[in-house]
Amino acid sequence: MPAAAIIEDAEQRMDKAIEVLKKSLSGIRTGRANPGLVDSLRVDVYGSPTPIKQVAQVGAPEPTQIVIRPYDTGIIKEIEKAIVASDLGFNPQNDGRVVRINIPPLSTDVRKKMVNRIKELTEEAKISIRNVRRDGNKAADVAEKDKTLSEDQRDDVKDQVQELTKKFEIQAQEIAKARESEVMED
Repeated sequence: MPAAAIIEDAEQRMDKAIEVLKKSLSGIRTGRANPGLVDSLRVDVYGSPTPIKQVAQVGAPEPTQIVIRPYDTGIIKEIEKAIVASDLGFNPQNDGRVVRINIPPLSTDVRKKMVNRIKELTEEAKISIRNVRRDGNKAADVAEKDKTLSEDQRDDVKDQVQELTKKFEIQAQEIAKARESEVMED
């Protein structure tokens, strides 16, 4: 495997770890309403669990409220059931056309739990990034044994993979810090 391919593969995989982290963190509650809070919900529609975004429009017109407008008002009860059955702790209300979820303010204990969860998710992302580094280094060693890279080229590849690792770990930390501050603000 050529040096450029090893580095490109490592960068793509590390970038994917960051995207997974961002997606995971979007589902963590802050004091504000965020449509991402209900993205993971699946509604039992016509006999199959369907992502909520496929059956309804989700928005946050106010800082403390999420509004879900189903494309078919006949499934409003199923949407309510999915919200109640989830572990989000929301109490949905419907007026026959839309489902409204009022987001209660977070207590200090809940905020601290959310921050701990953010730290766990960030650490998982960092572990993924380090695993990619290990794979990149292994690929460089194999390429050197196969005589497609010289020792110096192998060392350069390992250095570049290490630089990528540092860059993406810092990026993960910054994303987490920003999310933590959102959770802790009133």
